[in-house]
Amino acid sequence: MTTSRRRLLRRPHRCLPAVVLLLAAAGCSSTDGSAVPAVPTPDAEAAKICRALHKELPQTVAGLERNDSGTGSELTAEWGDAAIVLRCGIPRPEKMNDPRAEGIEVNGVNWLLEERQGDGPRFTTTYRKAYVQISMAKRYAHDATPLAAFAGPVAKTVPASI
Repeated sequence: MTTSRRRLLRRPHRCLPAVVLLLAAAGCSSTDGSAVPAVPTPDAEAAKICRALHKELPQTVAGLERNDSGTGSELTAEWGDAAIVLRCGIPRPEKMNDPRAEGIEVNGVNWLLEERQGDGPRFTTTYRKAYVQISMAKRYAHDATPLAAFAGPVAKTVPASI
């Protein structure tokens, strides 16, 4: 796995994908297993991309088995007791407008990092035609290793936007 941490460049691009899940509070449950993640409502193009991604998602991530919440949606997925939650087709996070936003690159996929107070990190893809958001439990506060499991499927199914 290759990773690098850097500041994201603000790029005025209509389809600029996002990471670091700023909208988790508005659109995603906490990662304590207490709630079902909110299902995003992307446009038709992003929904098609998300359905393709859903088919490529791994059964295990960081030793956790896939344990979907029962949304029945191809736009969400969970591993463990909601320790890792994926949402695809979310709106562009406002945090992407911050020139000081932190990012990380994992195996060729760029992610916006959002550190959430009292919770684990949230990552959102950047420079992709659909935004994929990964929320992780607090135990992953200093561990981006689980992102490696998503890099291949994202690179394969979510086209770059620039």
